Amino acid sequence: MTHNPIRPWRNIDRRPSRRIMVGNVPVGGDAPISVQTMTNTDSTDVRATLAQVIAAADAGADIVRVSTPDEAATRALREICRESPVPIVADIHFHYRRAIEAAEAGAACLRINPGNIGDAARVRGVVQAAKDHGCSIRIGVNAGSLERHLLEKYGEPCPAAMVESGLDHIKLLQDNDFHEFKISVKASDVFLAAAAYQQLAEATDAPIHLGITEAGGLRGGTVKSAVGMGNLLWMGIGDTIRVSLSADPVEEVKVGYEILKSLGLRTRGVQIISCPSCARQGFDVIATVEALEKRLEHIKTPMSLSIIGCVVNGPGEALMTDLGFTGGGAGSGMVYVAGRQSHKMSNAQMIDHIVELVEQRAAALAEAGAPAPGTGPGDAPVATACSAS
Repeated sequence: MTHNPIRPWRNIDRRPSRRIMVGNVPVGGDAPISVQTMTNTDSTDVRATLAQVIAAADAGADIVRVSTPDEAATRALREICRESPVPIVADIHFHYRRAIEAAEAGAACLRINPGNIGDAARVRGVVQAAKDHGCSIRIGVNAGSLERHLLEKYGEPCPAAMVESGLDHIKLLQDNDFHEFKISVKASDVFLAAAAYQQLAEATDAPIHLGITEAGGLRGGTVKSAVGMGNLLWMGIGDTIRVSLSADPVEEVKVGYEILKSLGLRTRGVQIISCPSCARQGFDVIATVEALEKRLEHIKTPMSLSIIGCVVNGPGEALMTDLGFTGGGAGSGMVYVAGRQSHKMSNAQMIDHIVELVEQRAAALAEAGAPAPGTGPGDAPVATACSAS
């Protein structure tokens, strides 16, 4: 549960679920909602794949998935898993041998559809490999690849068909006394995905991997994912998320965090509250925010920053943020610290000055032993002027 005693209207009651481990990352139960992405390199290119994994981890990814379509890919996976700073999920589609090889190579989790990998003996073999090597499993149901008998039964991909597929796969694992699994029911259609996830959440206590699959490019896919996943997360559904974009995996991680941050479910880095700008602005708000977003990407400490063009809403927004700058005209504006007016600063020096203040605050919090960034509910909330008063 995300609990805020100062602002009770912001509480989200998360759906109760079992907790499993993906490597050293807990998923489900009261664990923070983890953020995932997937590499898009040739998996046999170890250096390129590791570079993407490390970049994603640096951006905040808790878990990274790597496709393993053939034996060469599972051979390369051994070094990738060994050197990765985060747990690796091996993406398996059809061949059960790839799943066994991935488990032996050190994958923390296997993404499979048990019904797609063969007969009961092959499922038993994969489950045994997962048990032997401490792997969890993600059951990945997708509207675009439902089993033929379900399509014949329901006539088309629909929430009931997707949930039935997922429950059938769960039974295959449970029949083999395997319970370290999570499940997803993804679709590119927001309505279909949302309805399927809602039905799934009522049908099982397994941790849920949330996603709107094949969401699109950076802008369109971000909006689609935010609408679909945001509503589900608001209802308390979702234990780990992946934003699927036709873009750099790092962008998926950034968007994932922004979705969670907007709901108060994770805290990492600087959250900028800024106005859209208008004729009242005392400085170029749009260019300033763009520059600050780039220059503050390296900050991982949770922090809020308001950048408001004029005094209409600026002082009020600054009351709610750790740091703020409000345009005042005549080439300068007011700097706020912990919700209070601190000092004036020229527009020309403002960006450098704000970056310096943010870095100083991050260093001070680190020295004081503040909770690790991005650890989410259950840890200390992000300090703001309002919550500190």
